[in-house]
Amino acid sequence: MPPAIPDLISPRSPRVAAARRLARRNFRGKERLFLAEGPQAVREAAAHPDTLVELFVTPEAAERHADILGEARNAGARLHLADGEVIEDISTTVTPQGLVGVCRFIDTPFDDILAARPKLVAVLAHVRDPGNAGTVLRCADAAGADAVVLTDASVDLYNPKAVRASVGSLFHLPVAVGVPVERAVAGLKDAGVRVLAADGAGEDDLDDELDQGTMGGPTAWVFGNEAWGLPEETRALADAVVRVPIHGKAESLNLATAAAVCLYASARAQRAPDGGCRSVTES
Repeated sequence: MPPAIPDLISPRSPRVAAARRLARRNFRGKERLFLAEGPQAVREAAAHPDTLVELFVTPEAAERHADILGEARNAGARLHLADGEVIEDISTTVTPQGLVGVCRFIDTPFDDILAARPKLVAVLAHVRDPGNAGTVLRCADAAGADAVVLTDASVDLYNPKAVRASVGSLFHLPVAVGVPVERAVAGLKDAGVRVLAADGAGEDDLDDELDQGTMGGPTAWVFGNEAWGLPEETRALADAVVRVPIHGKAESLNLATAAAVCLYASARAQRAPDGGCRSVTES
């Protein structure tokens, strides 16, 4: 057992009760705290400055992940040794992994994102499914995006399922929340960013955009709800409405897959020596 670990915390402890309440959005907003579960998320939270507040850990997980406990302690987090029942009580997963961190909110003001002159941004408009939101955030991180923006009509960034689906990417790049879609698009345009709405019925084809060399500059992709896409008024705000071509018989792509294709297409175009590239679907 790593040193400096306290005795088992009581299931009736106020700290356990406070952590349990963070599964509910109203308590997360009131306390500006959220849960990060599992070794990957806790490690990333500990590495993010001034983020990890508390860590609940089973004796088995403490032994197995002694390095994470050391990182948590160095980050100034309060450590609580807890039995499996306490972890299950706090956790929102079916099979908890023995570590649950309590973290401070880490979203970034939208104006700060604009001030950084981003080159690649993912905007989630009307995205209600937390798993989709977290997965798109992960895709944006992997593609090297500079920021993610969740509009005021989208899911809570700190929903436990969204946090899990991001697989730690939540801690890697700036994320703005609660931004009206009109303000998001107008602000990005004013910052010199071309705004593209991703929609299966878009007039412009992603392959054509790439072949024409129009995607090498700063770009923001607006992604909508998987079930009904983007409203017409949101599509009208964009500089272009772009569809991912379907060359096979599939009816469509899910949100996360379409987001990955679009973001990687922009990333490749921006990294090309001449600021453009040929079709990503061309063999």
